[in-house]
Amino acid sequence: MKEIVIGFLGCGNVGGGVWELLQGFAPEIAHRDQLSVRVKKILVRDVNKARSCSVPRELLTTVPEDVLCDPEITLVAEFMGGEQPATEYLLRALQNGKTVVTANKVAVALNWHKLQAAAQANHVGLYYEASVCGAIPIINALMTPLQANRITKLMGIINGTTNYILSRMSAQGESYDAVLQDAQKLGLAEPDPSSDVEGMDAAYKLSIMASLAFHARVPFKAVYREGITRVTAMDIACGKEMGYVLKLLAIAKRDGNTIEVRVHPTFLPQNHPLSSVDGSFNAVYLHGHACQEMMLQGRGAGDMPTASAVVGDILHAAMVDVHVHPTFANQAEPAKELTFTNNWTTKYYIRVSAIDAPGVLSAVAGCFAKENVSIASMMQKGSVEDGRVPLVFITHAASEQAMQAALADMDPAVCRLESMIRVED
Repeated sequence: MKEIVIGFLGCGNVGGGVWELLQGFAPEIAHRDQLSVRVKKILVRDVNKARSCSVPRELLTTVPEDVLCDPEITLVAEFMGGEQPATEYLLRALQNGKTVVTANKVAVALNWHKLQAAAQANHVGLYYEASVCGAIPIINALMTPLQANRITKLMGIINGTTNYILSRMSAQGESYDAVLQDAQKLGLAEPDPSSDVEGMDAAYKLSIMASLAFHARVPFKAVYREGITRVTAMDIACGKEMGYVLKLLAIAKRDGNTIEVRVHPTFLPQNHPLSSVDGSFNAVYLHGHACQEMMLQGRGAGDMPTASAVVGDILHAAMVDVHVHPTFANQAEPAKELTFTNNWTTKYYIRVSAIDAPGVLSAVAGCFAKENVSIASMMQKGSVEDGRVPLVFITHAASEQAMQAALADMDPAVCRLESMIRVED
C-alpha cells in the first residue's frame, strides 16, 4: 500500500473538516485506492487553542519549517486564507518539491503565475479545486471534461452569503441591513462582511474560472466589481413584478480576443436556470460551442463542502504520476492580443424619482434616445410623494457607455436616478 505524508498550513474550520474526513474515510481510501494518508505536522498560531476537531496536540506546531522543510512531507494542504503569509509558504513548499493543495482563492487569483511556475520548475502539483465554489467540481470540469470546448459565456452565483441575503430580501421583502444582521448571527456572514457584500470574494473566483474557461490569464484587476450594499427591497419587488429575480452574478464573456469580466447585482428572467438557485447555494452556468448550455450547482461554501473538495484534490494528487497544469501563458499580465472591455452590452433596469409634471416622461425618453438607448417597458411604482413619483424602466440591449451617458444627461432636479441594475438573459 502506498503511503503519502502530508502537512497542514492552518487548522481552522476547513482544516478540521479535512482532518475528520481523512480519518473517517481512511478504511475506504485504503480499500479503494490502496492509499494510506498520514498527517505528520499541522502549522497553527496557538497550539493551546481549543479545537472542535480531534487533531492530536503532538501534531501541532507554530514553526512553519516543520511543515515546509520536512523531507518526509510530500504534500502540503493550506487553509490559512489571505494573500500573505500563505503565498510565501506555498511558494516555499513548491520550491522544496512538495505538491500543494489549497482552498485559497486570494493566493491563487493574485499569485497564480508564481505558484504555477514554481510547481512546474520542481515537477510537483498545484491543486485548487476548493478555491472556487466549495464542493462543486467546476475547476475539474474546466480543466478536463470541457477542454474540447470554446467557452464563450460563463455566469455564476459564486458567493453564498450574498445569495442568502438576496434570497431572503426577495422572499420576505426585508431590508438589506436587517437580513445582513441575521446572516451574521447565523454565521453565514462574517463580522466584517465587506469581502462578500462588496463582490471581492466573487471577483477572485471569477478571475480563476474565466482564466480556465478562456485559456488565457484573466487577472483579478481586470474584473469590474460592484456589490449589493445599495440594493433595496423596492428594487427587488419592482424586478419581481416585471418578471425578474435579482442575483449577485459573476459574468465572463469572450468574443474573439475581447473579454469582459464583471461582478455586480443582476436581474435574470424568472425562468433562467440560475434564478431558482436560492439560499447559500452556488451555481455556474456556461455555454460551450460543443457542450452547449450546462449548469453545475451545489454547496459552494461551508466547512465540510470545502473540505470535501480539498480531500478530493489530495487523493487525486497522491494517485497521479504526472501533474497537469493549465496550458495558457500564465503570466502576471495577460497576453498582448487580448482586450478587456468595460463597454459591455446588456439590458438595464432603471428606477428614477421624477417630478409629477407634464413632459417629464418625454424628457427622460429623450435622454435615452439621444444615446440610442430604447425602452422595452415602463411602469409607475407607487403614488406621488413630495411632488415626485417613482418610474421604472427596462431597456433593450445597450452599451454600458451609452447607458451611463444617458443617465448623466438627466437633470436630477427633474428626474433623479435612484437605481441602475444590469439585466441578463
